Amino acid sequence: MRIIAGTAKGRKIFSVSKNLPVVPISDRIKQSVFDIIRPKIPAAYFLDLFAGTGNVSLEALSRGALKAVMVDKEVACVKNIKRNLEHLGFTDRAQVIRGDVLKDLDFLNAYAPEGYDIIFMGPPYRDIKERPLSLSGPALAQVAKYNLLAPAGFIVLQHHRNETFEVPAMFKIYREEKYGDTLVHLLHHNKAKDPKPSRSEDFEGTVALKKPNEKK
Repeated sequence: MRIIAGTAKGRKIFSVSKNLPVVPISDRIKQSVFDIIRPKIPAAYFLDLFAGTGNVSLEALSRGALKAVMVDKEVACVKNIKRNLEHLGFTDRAQVIRGDVLKDLDFLNAYAPEGYDIIFMGPPYRDIKERPLSLSGPALAQVAKYNLLAPAGFIVLQHHRNETFEVPAMFKIYREEKYGDTLVHLLHHNKAKDPKPSRSEDFEGTVALKKPNEKK
């Protein structure tokens, strides 16, 4: 893994043991996602839930994010992220926290009192025993419960195409990208007068389909 662009372009990112259920975002998907969110990164407060290797937050910091807060429950992941931050010289602009994304996240408001401009969530698709997981809905519920998203902010949610989930009334999906067995949904605040929860599978907006032989 390497940083794609910015001040640390081309620099190596250290990974974690293959014994952990951590699958870093692919370079193809990372490049595509950052092409989409690039204008919003400079000076942004970036929150990375299920941070894993820290790959996505490190890319955001390289591209000018003001601060990145990363949360993961694995001790090995937290240690590895800190190693990467020191290696790339980003320690003073980041906070790494060992915690469970599906539990009390109220403490995260202290790092961004006005909310996070960009929240990235890439929950693992499977557990250590290769059993499918469905963590997207519960994670979104936590973000909504503690009002972590800034008024003009947005959420980037990467998940397996077979996973469907409930979208809290506070949020609305506005874009969907497909990459093989992976979907990426972008969500922002629901500005409807009477917002209601929805389902991910009911999204009817523009779908960016990738042709089998399309190069990125």
